[in-house]
Amino acid sequence: MAKYLLIESRDPFDSADSQYFAELIQGLAKRGNEATVFLVQNGVLPVRKGSKYSTVIADLVKSKIKVVADRFSLKERGIRQLVDGVDTADTDRLVDLLVEPGTKAIWH
Repeated sequence: MAKYLLIESRDPFDSADSQYFAELIQGLAKRGNEATVFLVQNGVLPVRKGSKYSTVIADLVKSKIKVVADRFSLKERGIRQLVDGVDTADTDRLVDLLVEPGTKAIWH
């Protein structure tokens, strides 16, 4: 079992390939891998409860994929209500995740 950290910085409202990124992480998790997605910059937009793409995030959470949103990015975009199950953290947590032994990181 491998450990994957996927970092999403793109806005799904503007970047159509963000949907493929969600499918990739679901596929990795279904194969028994540990999967975490860390949302930064405009990548946090779909975690807003009720947004058009919030169901994608909810599906990730239901699939036992850890979803973490960057606090600074949320604050800068005025996002306060998050999809249930989404954690928040600062970028120092992202660094901690990146340096964990055996972690494979993919930035989108």
